[in-house]
Amino acid sequence: MRALLVVNPAATTTSARTRDVLIHALASEMKLEAVTTEYRGHARDLARRAAESDNMDLVVALGGDGTVNEVVNGLLHHGPDPERLPRLAVVPGGSTNVFARALGLPNDAVEATGAILDALRDRTERTVGLGLAAGTPGTEDEGVPSRWFTFCAGFGFDAGVIGRVEQHRERGKRSTHALYVRQAFRQFVNEPHRRRGKITLERPGAEPVSDLALSIVCNTAPWTYLGNRPVYASPDASFDTALDVLALSRLSTSAVARYATQLLTSSPERGPRGKHALRLHDVTDFTLHSKVPLPFQMDGDHLGLRTSVTFTGVRRALRVIV
Repeated sequence: MRALLVVNPAATTTSARTRDVLIHALASEMKLEAVTTEYRGHARDLARRAAESDNMDLVVALGGDGTVNEVVNGLLHHGPDPERLPRLAVVPGGSTNVFARALGLPNDAVEATGAILDALRDRTERTVGLGLAAGTPGTEDEGVPSRWFTFCAGFGFDAGVIGRVEQHRERGKRSTHALYVRQAFRQFVNEPHRRRGKITLERPGAEPVSDLALSIVCNTAPWTYLGNRPVYASPDASFDTALDVLALSRLSTSAVARYATQLLTSSPERGPRGKHALRLHDVTDFTLHSKVPLPFQMDGDHLGLRTSVTFTGVRRALRVIV
């Protein structure tokens, strides 16, 4: 088996020594080419070349969810083709590792590598669905290229929180759960659209839903983790279905307190609910429009401001070793 290992040297939970051990373990079982990323988008470029070659069987991403997202977008640059494209394996090296953990992999790089090697020997894999987001035709964002996401996207409040966290990380702060909580509070205090939202959700065959203040799009459950605690925005979301949506029409102090409590106590059987909550399950096509530019994120990566995003849930998009 020929495999490409894409290594993010900035992965927050793996040291250089650990990475060397993982590379040695993988190389003992396959013909391995290990490449360390050197710039933003490098993982995508490496995975694209692997997808376009005729002799690569597997691409292994060693890093956090951002690295995985880049690799997935490189593999699917020409569109999904599970039978032809190299398979994907993920060794978690970030602070949260939502995609790897949602697949059932251990949240430890060494243990996950062992699980991947066992899966390769046993020939176990699954084909997962993914989300695709693109600029909406006929809007000022129509030229924004499409991009795949593995576990979630957000338009509005949660993307603003991620943007704030990224600003602090650029100043040298570590990505911690405490940092996210602090920035979520500051985003809420400064949120200008919390009482009357600016987002409208449109989907074929249904009436538009307007005045939404927050929208979270999930491709799997859980939505994220706080330490070892899974947080379920859309408990029914699955890699085997299309996309789920949780949208809130109000972000008043009382509403935020209620829904934040529901998120913190959520479970695979119960997520946020109430008169200000819109929940959609297994939606293939829909569009989010905003009256004003709002922050947008995918897989925890802040992508700037958007006024309109069109989403597509694509079933059976990529083979993953588990």
